[in-house]
Amino acid sequence: MSVPAALRRYLPILDWGARYDRATFENDAMAAVIVTIMLIPQSLAYALLAGLPAEVGLYASIAPLFLYGVFGTSRALAVGPVAVVSLMTAVAVGQVAAVGTPEYYGAAIALAFLSGLMLVAMGLMRLGFLANYLSHPVISGFITASGLLIAASQLKHILGVPASGHTLFEILGALRDNLDQADGRTFAIGLAAAGFLFWARKRLKPALLRAGWRARSADIAAKAGPVAAVAVTTFLTWALDLHEKGVKIVGAVPQGLPPISAPPLDLALWSQLALSAALISAVGFVESVSVAQTLAAQKRQRIVPDQELIGLGAANVGAAFTGGYPVTGGFARSVVNADAGADTPAAGIFTALGIALATLLLTPLLFFLPQATLAATIIVAVLGLVDFGAIRRVWVYSKNDFTAMAATIALTLGFGVEAGIVAGVALSIGLHLHRTSRPHFAVVGLVPGTEHFRNVKRHDVVTDPAIFTLRVDESLYFPNARFLEDCILDAVAADPAIRHVVLMCPAVNFIDASALESLEAINQRLSASGVTLHLSEVKGPVMDRLRRSHFLDDLTGDNFLTQFDAYAALSPELARRVRAAERVTPARTAMAH
Repeated sequence: MSVPAALRRYLPILDWGARYDRATFENDAMAAVIVTIMLIPQSLAYALLAGLPAEVGLYASIAPLFLYGVFGTSRALAVGPVAVVSLMTAVAVGQVAAVGTPEYYGAAIALAFLSGLMLVAMGLMRLGFLANYLSHPVISGFITASGLLIAASQLKHILGVPASGHTLFEILGALRDNLDQADGRTFAIGLAAAGFLFWARKRLKPALLRAGWRARSADIAAKAGPVAAVAVTTFLTWALDLHEKGVKIVGAVPQGLPPISAPPLDLALWSQLALSAALISAVGFVESVSVAQTLAAQKRQRIVPDQELIGLGAANVGAAFTGGYPVTGGFARSVVNADAGADTPAAGIFTALGIALATLLLTPLLFFLPQATLAATIIVAVLGLVDFGAIRRVWVYSKNDFTAMAATIALTLGFGVEAGIVAGVALSIGLHLHRTSRPHFAVVGLVPGTEHFRNVKRHDVVTDPAIFTLRVDESLYFPNARFLEDCILDAVAADPAIRHVVLMCPAVNFIDASALESLEAINQRLSASGVTLHLSEVKGPVMDRLRRSHFLDDLTGDNFLTQFDAYAALSPELARRVRAAERVTPARTAMAH
């Protein structure tokens, strides 16, 4: 019995599950083991970053992974708590409740629920394209700034001092004011853990390979670096009674599976969290889809962005009903998942089972875990997100994109994550509108010996003084319609020899109502000046829309299939002469010499 295509679209598990076999199971199971080892300490650390109890990170790594495995389309994306979303959660929830209170925890759950609803709704309405308004430079700048903020916020745990703040200056100021309270033992643990994790990230696997380990075993051991740091520092804290000498520990972590309960149904709370939920949804979706598309391309697979919205939305709704907080796809663990051999989303489901076992069996062992170790885990993870090289590359390539990127970084560091991402998006849209309001237009001429037309400022071309050909390199809509009108009328006013204006439109994908009115005005004013307006190379969909208006009926000139057809009709002698001209090719020149 075949499964309806519509059902397979919304439940991708029915598609890949029908072809599941033993070899795929073995690959997925091995990947799940590696990711589980990596995810346990990360989940604990990111929950503390969000201002939540450590076990909440584990809760947020069970149902979300399972539900994404059912609804998601990426074969390798590993969903769960991530650094940036954890920071955004702390900022959002911190505005409505105090850290450590039941209200704070309830608000975090509500935030996950709202984010999930928004993502599912966007997926069902196929609104995934809205995330495109978050440009890559803005996202890159936001993640870089967030990484610096997160690393700075964890220094208080490394030093063992009280410090708070939502901006870099507030955090650094608080650290400076309380530096005299720093605890030497806490600092030693945090510094040693961070040093080991940095070394393990780059050097442990090569060292094990040189020692004769098999590649797969060495890879698993290297990924288990954070687990080793957790185990060793926990043991030392217990053995040396460091928790009684100033070292802060995680404390009691409830044992058992996450509680299943409905999120707070408080409309006033929802309204306070709505903007934050929308921002978290957008940032999480863009980050997830970017990772998923990159990993899918490596194996010639594809993802469905709108279905990814549903998958991520289901994951967040699942987190809300099982005591978690907002989640998304993580870059580092997804890469590890892919490299470890994950073939299907079942790897995520198996990882969820591994995390569930950890909540049942391992949580009592976490009592003496130093908070400094988790802080070191976070710092090592987030500094990998900081990409200063991207700033230089964007500066060299595009000053407008650099402006948006730099503003996002500065505002995120100076005013907080929400201000940074909102300003970055607004600036990106503003710069886009400014850029498209003054699009690139080129006066073109005929390349000798060909039927091609190129920019008169860049190429040696032939033109007819009576013909003014303007190539439009942008779709025409309300921000740039008047600019086109001014450009044409100014050119005609400056050159009395012009008798024909040809708009060459190969790059015009649409013409809106405002631009249509401008074209009508151009046609009328040129006609009054004794100049004829023509079109060339208009795309079919654009022509279909123009036929719904009276513009083509009123057009004083013609609509030509190609620009050369326009020249052949308006200046036939020049077209014949140029087309017949012989050009010496580089090959012939070489032979002559």
